[in-house]
Amino acid sequence: MVHWWQAAKSYLKHCWQANSYRGDGIHSPFVFSFITDIKNEKHPFYAYQAIENIRHSLLQDTSVIHVTDYGTGKSRSRRICDIEKKSAKSSKQAQLLFRLVNAFQPQVILELGTCLGTTTLYLSKGNNHAQVHTFEGCPQTAQVAQTCFNSLSCSNITLHIGNINETLPSFIQQVNQLDFVFFDANHQKQPTLSYFEQCLSKAHEQSIFVFDDIHWSKGMEEAWNDIVKNPQVTVSIDLYHIGILFFNKELQKKHYQIKW
Repeated sequence: MVHWWQAAKSYLKHCWQANSYRGDGIHSPFVFSFITDIKNEKHPFYAYQAIENIRHSLLQDTSVIHVTDYGTGKSRSRRICDIEKKSAKSSKQAQLLFRLVNAFQPQVILELGTCLGTTTLYLSKGNNHAQVHTFEGCPQTAQVAQTCFNSLSCSNITLHIGNINETLPSFIQQVNQLDFVFFDANHQKQPTLSYFEQCLSKAHEQSIFVFDDIHWSKGMEEAWNDIVKNPQVTVSIDLYHIGILFFNKELQKKHYQIKW
């Protein structure tokens, strides 16, 4: 559970340390391009409206489903509208993921934590030819997500249902490589580090890893700091709500904190 003081302290620290780059002052052409062409891009891409229409429908849906949370070990009944409002990624964050996929065109995409599927749709539509594998622990949540996938005819999405601690290892053994991974499942230090290490075994120099809620708690901050130090990571970008890793050995190892 995140404490408000921890969250407030982390946010103020980030605001103090982060740079409000708009591209100027960046010596790395790669990071300059990320900021100007991806992070700061305001163009409403072709897929945005259709996905936001689905988000709007979910926010109006008062149906109740039984949610199983393997991270906390708790189960409870929740309204679909409340899940979408409180647990799904915002349009701003999901659309950044879309632009990353659209720019780099990864062929094998992994998402840990499907929720109701709006972020998965953005990953899918960023590259219609990619194989998108999304993992969700809760069967009823996954059922809602699958309905959303079907409504946009996203045939490139494969939904894996079950405890990620059990479903991920077998998947990692079967896949040849991972081009893009979005970590949004168990927001605790040890599970996050475990998922990272498993996925790292199938990463390559062009892979991109994105972590959600890197400042959500002290444990998540510790996990993020450990991950950034990994020798395979070259460029790491902290946007406060999410962190992005690149592994290209042609890039100089450096950590960026950027206001967004």
